[in-house]
Formats: sequence, C-alpha cells, structure tokens
Amino acid sequence: MAAGREGAHVVAVEPPGPAERRLASLHAGTEPVEVVGRVVTLERREVTRRSDGTRRPLLSGLLSDGTATVRFTWWDPPREGVERGTVLRAVGAEVREFRGRPELTFTWRTRVGPASAAELPNVRGEELPSRSLAELKGPDEGFRVDVRVVRVAPRSVTVGQEQRVVHEGLLADRSATIQFSSWSDFGLVPGEAIRIAGGYVRRFRQRPQLVLDERSTILRIEGADLPEPAAVLRSPPVSVAQVEDAGGGASVAVEGIVVGLLPPSGVVYRCPTCRRTVKGGICRVHGQVEGQPDLRARLVLDDGTGALTINAGREATERLWGVTLADARARLRDLPDPSVLEEQLLESVLGRRLRVRGAGSQDDFGVTIEPESIETIDVDLETTAAELAARLARGS
Repeated sequence: MAAGREGAHVVAVEPPGPAERRLASLHAGTEPVEVVGRVVTLERREVTRRSDGTRRPLLSGLLSDGTATVRFTWWDPPREGVERGTVLRAVGAEVREFRGRPELTFTWRTRVGPASAAELPNVRGEELPSRSLAELKGPDEGFRVDVRVVRVAPRSVTVGQEQRVVHEGLLADRSATIQFSSWSDFGLVPGEAIRIAGGYVRRFRQRPQLVLDERSTILRIEGADLPEPAAVLRSPPVSVAQVEDAGGGASVAVEGIVVGLLPPSGVVYRCPTCRRTVKGGICRVHGQVEGQPDLRARLVLDDGTGALTINAGREATERLWGVTLADARARLRDLPDPSVLEEQLLESVLGRRLRVRGAGSQDDFGVTIEPESIETIDVDLETTAAELAARLARGS
C-alpha cells in the first residue's frame, strides 16, 4: 500500500517482546519478562477451583540462572518433560512478590519451553558475592567460594542409557567442609587452593552438596588462609551428641563401642545398575534384576553421649570380620538359617572400639555415617575400668 511519497510503503512493525532479564534483577510490579533458568527443586500438586470445584494442576519450585534463585509457580504445566535440572526458557512470565521476594508466575499467556545450559547467562566470578562454606545451605546459587581441595576422585555412573564420569570429593575452608560433585573435569588436585564461581548447592542425604558443571569456573589461588588437607582429615573425634546437634557433616570423626548390628548386614545383593540392595530379586527402581552379591555391616556405635549407624562396605567389613565375601557365601550354603551369618558377624565386632571418619547425614532414624576410614582402637581394660570408676565417683 502506497502512502506519502511515491515508492514509500507502510510496513507493519510488531511490538517488542518481553525483555530478557537475569533473575537477580527481578522485582515485583514490572511488565512480563523473559527468563532462562534451571529447575533446582520441583513439586507437583493440584488445587481446587473455587468457582466450580474442579482440580487444576500446579507446578512450583525454585528456578536459578547463576545470578539468583527465585520461586516459580506454573499453572497447567505439561505432564512430562520437566524435572530437576531441566533448563527452561519462559517468555511472558509475570513477576509478583512472595514473602518480600520476587516470584515468577507462568500463566496461559506464558510460553515455556526447554532450553540448553549454554543459553543461561554468562556470569563473571567477580560479579558474585563471596561466601563461606558454612553459609551454603541449599538450594542456593549465585556465589563464589575460596576453598582447599581435600580429596577428589572420578566415578563412573549411569545416567539414563549413558555412561558418564563424575568427579567427587571434599572441599574445605576455615568455616566448614562440603562434599562436591563435578560433571566436568577441571583437573582438580588434592591440596590446591581454588576459587569457584558458577556452582550451585543441592541437598543430598539431608546435607548441602556443591555441584559444578560446564558453566562453573575455577581459578587457582594461593589460599594461605585455607586449611591443609592433612589438618582436615586428622581433626580429632567429636562426640555423637555433637554430630547429632549439627545434623551430620561432610567429614566427621567419632569414636565409640560397637553395641549392635542392624539388618540387612552380612551378604546382601545389589542392583547391577544403581547398586541399591534388592530383595527377592526386585530393585525398587529397576524392577526384576539379577542381584550381585556384596558384603556390608550396619554397625551401631555408642560413645556414651549417643549412638549412630556406620554403613561399612565390603572392604571394611572383611577387615573387621576377617571373613571374605567368598567365605561368607560358602558359609551360607551350609547354614539352614541365613540369619545365623549375621549373628556370627555380630559376635566378631561386638564390643570393639572403633574410630570412624566419614560423611554423616541425619534423618528420622538418627545419624548415619558413610565411612571413609575405620580404625580399631585397642582398649586397655584396666585403664578404662579405672576411668569409669573415677567418673562414677565424681558423679556420686
């Protein structure tokens, strides 16, 4: 269509779409925005409409883009395709306020679809606030930390149908220690001091864990004020009561007497895919499987202030018991009752004093330690009896 001078044309111009924003810059009352973020936590539920009493699906959780973590609510979401770790792009999301903080709402007007991790905003380390490990509670993102690598080792895992390598270990600063897992190989070496930016914190076995991926950056630093690995791994034992009060820990040491053994101990069978224990050939995740034999001891350790569970694996169980997995399976063939094997294991460890170091987690059943090391401590019965008599005398 001609208009004005000859040869001029009127061209329809579409109005600009929502501005793409970083999550750290959101505040209530703005126009609809476009955001990209990773789903950190997720909860599906249904709510009842007041108008007609019908049920409406709702998805809520936390979304993070490396600059901040915000709560989101998604009305009428898809049934599948959204899980923890999914990266989403939302166009036309509304920004509201929830308990004094911005919250994203995805309505029928919002276009939400999958995105790649490469589409998340690039965040420079110096842009992020410095935090201590004691401040990381999870879920959390958008920080940098200066830490010492205490230990690190690769582990092969199955993700769907794909075999991948994850690097796991322990980090420390003056305030705390934290377990970490990295899906990228940063060439980390025990003992070196590093500055990490772009990681995020999740909860694993009720404890915070730092996760690194392809968006994380690592800078080697001097780290003169960071603890040495030997100091972290040789820290003195604490009481069970202290571990309970702290809710566990990434690296704790305790010392006590073995007072019991919890089932299943002795010979167990594990799923070849996820290594969970199977019962009757059934894995609760992978269904019918051919279980692989393993040896374990779930020891109850008591130090007078409390008791906790030690999940000793095959090597530690063989060393404590003096019986190999092959020997234990041979004994099983001659026993009419498999529980007799557990009784034999209990008899060999009952009353031993152990010093245990490892990662501790707490649930409704108490504290459980996944041990890195288990040492048998020789008990001087005369000295122990004298100390006990002295404590009793003071108590009287």
